[in-house]
Amino acid sequence: MTETPPTFFDILAPARWSAPMVFNSPHSGHALPPGFAETTCLTPTQLHASEDRHVDELFSGCIEAGAPMIRALFSRSYLDLNREPFELDSRMFRDRLPAYVNCASPRVASGLGTIPRTVGDGLLIYDRQIMWQDALQRIETIYRPYHRALGALLDQAYQARGIVLLVDCHSMPSSAVQHLKRDNSRAVDVVLGDRFGSACSPAICDLAESLLQDAGLSVSRNRPYSGGFFTENHGRPRYDRHALQIEINRELYMNETSHEPHAGLASLREVLARLALRLADCIDLLAPPQLEPFPAAAE
Repeated sequence: MTETPPTFFDILAPARWSAPMVFNSPHSGHALPPGFAETTCLTPTQLHASEDRHVDELFSGCIEAGAPMIRALFSRSYLDLNREPFELDSRMFRDRLPAYVNCASPRVASGLGTIPRTVGDGLLIYDRQIMWQDALQRIETIYRPYHRALGALLDQAYQARGIVLLVDCHSMPSSAVQHLKRDNSRAVDVVLGDRFGSACSPAICDLAESLLQDAGLSVSRNRPYSGGFFTENHGRPRYDRHALQIEINRELYMNETSHEPHAGLASLREVLARLALRLADCIDLLAPPQLEPFPAAAE
C-alpha cells in the first residue's frame, strides 16, 4: 500500500476573490515531517520554538475581505520558506555543497538558513550532519512548489487588476523588541517592514500604521525587521507590485512558553480583519483601470 505524501501547504480561498491581495503565512505551521525527529535530539516543544504559531488565525479575516491566504503546514525548523532557495550552512553537511549555494549570508551565519541549523535561543537542531540530497529534496518538493503557488496567486491578481499587494504575515518574540523600549514606554506591538520604502507604496504603510495605532497598538517601521526574502522579491512598487511584512508581538495573543493562545487573540484578529478591509480599499484607489474580470475564487 502506497503511503499518501504529506500536505505541506494549503490555500484558504474566499467565496469570491475581490481584492487584489494575497496573504502569506510561511511560518505558522507546526507539523514535523516523517523521519525528521530521528535526525535531532531536541524535543518537539524545542523544535516548535521559532514558529509563528496562530498567525494564520490572526490574519484569517483576509478571507472575509476577499483575499486568499497561502500558509505552510510544516514547522519552520524543518525548512524556512522566507529565504533564498539555497542559503545553507556547509557545516551541517556530510558532503560538499554545489558552488551556487550561498553559505555566506548573515542569516546562514546566525543558523537561520533555508535548512535552519538552530532553533529558539540557538539550540542546535541536528545531532549529526545531514546529506546534501536531503536538503535538495526539501527544496525541490516543498520550497519550490510553495513559491510557485504564491507567485501564481500574485500573478493572477496582478493580471486582473494591474496591481497586487502581498501581505507577509509573521510574529516575533517579545524579547526581540525589548531593546526598542525608551524610558517607561511600552514594548513594540507591531513592526511594519517595507524594505525602507522600496517594497510598497508609502500610502499602504501609512494606512497600516495609522489603523494599528488607532487600535491602541505601538508600531515600529523596519526596526528590527525590514522584510525578508518574500518582501524583497515581490515588492516592486514602480510596477504596481507591493509587499508589506507585518510582525506581531507574540505576547499580545499567546503564552510564549506553551504557545497557547489567550484572550488577546480574538481582539487582535478583529483589528487585523479591519486592516485587511482597509488595505483592500487602499489598493483599489491605487489600481489602474481594471484590465479584466477578477478571478471568482483562488485556485
